[in-house]
Amino acid sequence: MVCFNIHVMDLHGIDLNLLVAFDALMAERSVTRAGARIGRTQPAMSAALSRLRALLQDELFVRTPKGLQPTPRALDLAEPITRALAEIQRTLAFTREFDPRTSRASLTLGLSEHPTFALLPRLLEMLREKAPAITLAVRNFTDRNDAIRLLDTGEADMTVGVPPAETGRILNTRLFEERFVCILCKDHPAAGRPLDLDTFLSLSHLLVSPENERFGVVDAALASKGLRRHLALTLPHMYAAPTLVASSDLIATVMEGVVTASGQAERLIAITPPIALEPVEFTLSWHRRNDSHPAQRWFRACIADALPNGPDQVSQAGI
Repeated sequence: MVCFNIHVMDLHGIDLNLLVAFDALMAERSVTRAGARIGRTQPAMSAALSRLRALLQDELFVRTPKGLQPTPRALDLAEPITRALAEIQRTLAFTREFDPRTSRASLTLGLSEHPTFALLPRLLEMLREKAPAITLAVRNFTDRNDAIRLLDTGEADMTVGVPPAETGRILNTRLFEERFVCILCKDHPAAGRPLDLDTFLSLSHLLVSPENERFGVVDAALASKGLRRHLALTLPHMYAAPTLVASSDLIATVMEGVVTASGQAERLIAITPPIALEPVEFTLSWHRRNDSHPAQRWFRACIADALPNGPDQVSQAGI
């Protein structure tokens, strides 16, 4: 039985329930049988037919010895209305129940650079195994507050990056964090001993800055001590840093996971920085309007399962 309990939706003056009544009348060619088909009384169906005739300015169904016969106008409307109602029914079922094995949903994930390398390969592997017909689109963003714009506009269903600004409409859960390490090529003269502050300051530095700034977290930590370092190279792409350092005399301070995912770890020495640096936190963010959507809840759980160091880092109750 198809029954839409939607009495407030209005499409150019037509209550959606009237279209359901029309579809039933077209199928049954009888007011009584059409009412039984969608759970309406005969008077209610007669009233719906009267409203349809007035709104569409056509008889729509004419009584004959063989039952109600549709007019040419009704025949023109029949296929598009049936198709539209079926699509609405599928959409309502999709938002109520979600089976990843059969779903053909399209999802969009906003990713900053590091989660693209650290998270996406494992996530894609999981999707191919558990939901092979789902389509995933990835949107890149650099500024942390770009995530808010992507979620507000619906350009992304969820994002993974450093925490955006606090807003009541954007929900966040911590996924993982990355500590900083200093990297040098294995043949660098400073690579074979502990890295003290004086040696650190004497070297030429590579700064990764997605925002194209010449002042990063290391510079802020040094400035608090009245110190500065020499920046030889600033670039926006953090995953280029390990390759450049491996073939030069530069030193870079990067997240440990970048070294691991870059494929350059064997060519580098990773050393604890000589100054205290807070780890970088990465969060999963989504709009409050999508919080209870079954497909999106399932996908958020998949993201937690695909974490670089396993799903135990995050409480999935908040996802």
